[in-house]
Amino acid sequence: MTALNLIAKDPIDLDIRPIGGRLGAEVRGIRLSGDLPAEVVAALRRALLQHKVIFLRAQGHLDDAEQERFARLLGDLVPHPTIPVRPGSASILDLDASRGGGRADRWHTDITFVDAYSQASVLRAIAVPERGGDTVWANTAAAYLDLPADLRAFAEKLWALHTNVYDYAAERKVTRAEDLQHYDQVFTSTVYETEHPVVRVHPETGERVLVLGGFAQKLIGFSKDDSVRIIDILEDHITKLENTVRWRWSVGDVAIWDNRATQHIALNDYDDQPRNVRRVSIAGDVPVSVDGRRSVTRKRPKAGAPASAAA
Repeated sequence: MTALNLIAKDPIDLDIRPIGGRLGAEVRGIRLSGDLPAEVVAALRRALLQHKVIFLRAQGHLDDAEQERFARLLGDLVPHPTIPVRPGSASILDLDASRGGGRADRWHTDITFVDAYSQASVLRAIAVPERGGDTVWANTAAAYLDLPADLRAFAEKLWALHTNVYDYAAERKVTRAEDLQHYDQVFTSTVYETEHPVVRVHPETGERVLVLGGFAQKLIGFSKDDSVRIIDILEDHITKLENTVRWRWSVGDVAIWDNRATQHIALNDYDDQPRNVRRVSIAGDVPVSVDGRRSVTRKRPKAGAPASAAA
């Protein structure tokens, strides 16, 4: 996809209201659909690249099909590698907490255990709790710039192994049987491992961004213990409060984020209240490091094999 000119004046005047100091903006006056004019889509993409995550309220007219039609205006759709799509859809990931899904209560960038992980996601709120259940995003480009110069130079040399297999129960303090079963039988039905540079160059903005999050399990060439210590230092820079924006959901809200320049977390503070959001992801590209090397796949299904045993 051709890089967008962030300096050029929008051909239309979007009503954009920044939320956080470093990322996040609400876009008003747009009714999302698969029939949006090209200039509106281009303006939304510019807003997305600038603000990293944009929010649109009162989009309750969208159904699954129209959510996908709109998302296709941003790029090719890609289903989750291991979790089956919602019946009747091409790519929708149904994150329903009542069925053991949707409690993504760990900082992460989506699907970094594959090489060309998604460039962006479109998330739509179907049911939300009366209290709790907010989602928080962090700016990984700003976090990189915040690093001391010597730590930036060190990070640029690091590579990390990302995988969808980790000690889910221990790391997330999970005790609900349905959540554990969902992880064991669905999420890790196929094992993926990919080596990514810890610092990649954003293909559209040219920014240098940190690539870590919950799927980054080990730094190449370091012990597990040393990896954890180094990753924790970098993650602390990514997730410090001034580098984040928090969204309180209402039914019909839509969030769109640049998955190449953010991490996010869904707060698990709503007990057994209903929470259901549906995500469509846009196909991405293989990350490139500062020195021009591309991410390397270490483990994935053989050609012709099903991506998910549950599909």
